[in-house]
Amino acid sequence: MMPHHSSLRIFVLVDALGAALPGVDALLPAVLTHRTALRTVLGFSSGAVPSLLTGLPPAETGHWNLFYYNPAQSPFAWLRHWQFLPGRLRDHRVARRLLKEVGRRWLGLGPLFECAVPPSLLPWFDWVERKDIYAPGGIRGARSAFDDWEDEGLRYRIYTYRHAADAAILQRAQAEVRAGAADVFFLYLSELDHFLHFHRGEPAAIRQRLLWYGAELQALFFAARQRDAEARFCIFSDHGMAPVRGRTDVAGTVAGLGLATPRDYLAVYDSTMARFWFFNQRARHLVRSALSEQSHGRLLRTEELRREGVFFPDHRFGETIFLLDPGWLIAESHFNGAGWNPTGMHGYHPDDADSDAIFLANFEPAAKLGDIRDLHAVLTGAPPRTAPATRDAASPAVAAPAAPAAPAPVSAVEAL
Repeated sequence: MMPHHSSLRIFVLVDALGAALPGVDALLPAVLTHRTALRTVLGFSSGAVPSLLTGLPPAETGHWNLFYYNPAQSPFAWLRHWQFLPGRLRDHRVARRLLKEVGRRWLGLGPLFECAVPPSLLPWFDWVERKDIYAPGGIRGARSAFDDWEDEGLRYRIYTYRHAADAAILQRAQAEVRAGAADVFFLYLSELDHFLHFHRGEPAAIRQRLLWYGAELQALFFAARQRDAEARFCIFSDHGMAPVRGRTDVAGTVAGLGLATPRDYLAVYDSTMARFWFFNQRARHLVRSALSEQSHGRLLRTEELRREGVFFPDHRFGETIFLLDPGWLIAESHFNGAGWNPTGMHGYHPDDADSDAIFLANFEPAAKLGDIRDLHAVLTGAPPRTAPATRDAASPAVAAPAAPAAPAPVSAVEAL
């Protein structure tokens, strides 16, 4: 239940606003006097945002990476009928663009869907974010703060990239705060993330961009205080952004082992993480051996996945997971090709200081904050309900993949 010190609450989620960014200390310091770094979750925004909205780790929400192994229920199962086409046609960039539009417009996969694995392999995968996570009922395996607001009958407004760009969101929120259109406002500002991907090594540019956000957010704060002198206002993020130091050709190393997909294995290569499913022991041994010799990353052990709250007993997100060291990128990932040349990246281990998110507020939270999952209590006023990171129960709303028609991965993985 929301606290009743004031009827007006404003929550601003700024994507990638890291505690270690240059200039972040100058973001409304006179009014947002409570400031602390927050540990993020292992992985990307697709896992971090549902965690902060629910107070639960990805192993409970069912939301971690975007693609997961689920051939029995894949929205792209029909593509198996096109396997007779040459690979150069099925996996061509034009085919990817067409499938992106099919996924977004006709398969209900939402505006974020990208054909980020080769189309020939899509029939083995499903997509997590079928619904809008910034709305009641949007998170598949748990209730979010928005569900609580809806049940309490609060007057609220939610603004995201689905509605407008950051500048337009801020202007609209200021107008609606002044007009008394709602009592609870949630703004998700997404554009800083993209900016930092290409300017993380430019401290002056980052400070300038944060000055712009600060001016707009200060105007929103003053609009709130003019309406309600006790208005509560906070800014927080889902993760930080690390400077890029180098690239390593993980995908090329695996491709050189003489194995075939999907006969021997499947892989999803993201910018900082590679995930694998194996259909025979030879493939598993060769890939794991090759990855263990990589100098800029490591295989994640089962106990660490449990500790970080990202272990799934059915291995839907991968039975072997390889994570790069902070600052390193997979040379050509599925999500970003050869032309992707960022100077900043996230998705590293949460222990890295550049991965820390931040919390800034004009009030003292009821409980000490240390993890982005603690933000759920701030959003709802409820006691913190962060689940132990060692819990590995499957999300009740995400059924384990049924036995696939294609070869199933080798039996249960031993501790990695």
